[in-house]
Amino acid sequence: MDQEIRSSVIKSVKAEGYAKKLGLKLIDLSDGYAVVEMVPMNDDVNIFGMVHGGAIFSLMDEAFQISCNSHGRVAVALNVNVVFHNPAKTGRRLRAESKEIYLSKKTATYEIKVMDDKDILIASCQALAYRKREKLPFLDEDSESTI
Repeated sequence: MDQEIRSSVIKSVKAEGYAKKLGLKLIDLSDGYAVVEMVPMNDDVNIFGMVHGGAIFSLMDEAFQISCNSHGRVAVALNVNVVFHNPAKTGRRLRAESKEIYLSKKTATYEIKVMDDKDILIASCQALAYRKREKLPFLDEDSESTI
């Protein structure tokens, strides 16, 4: 992976307010691939006391966003289809892994799985990104490359 792209993406992800609010942490990054983790807490639950589907979707979406922009071009979501398999529990680390399965000039497809710290499948999805022509707007900024 191009080091300038890697460094710029990592820096931008660290500064992202929404990710900070949810405690989303970038763990791994390479071309078309990203791993993001979170530990949902009591304020992340729904009316049934389970981790809210929106929090789980946000974790998946963060991994998707990072993996589809890892090539240095702006990529945005066109479609995301999510299946929730098992409820997630508060205090248990969730890990979203996004893998690119198809890449063309204009689109890219990703498979994303969320597992908990007991290797239980929480959710999975297939996501389609539209790849714009523009380079990532933050590529020219100075950045550090440590995840």
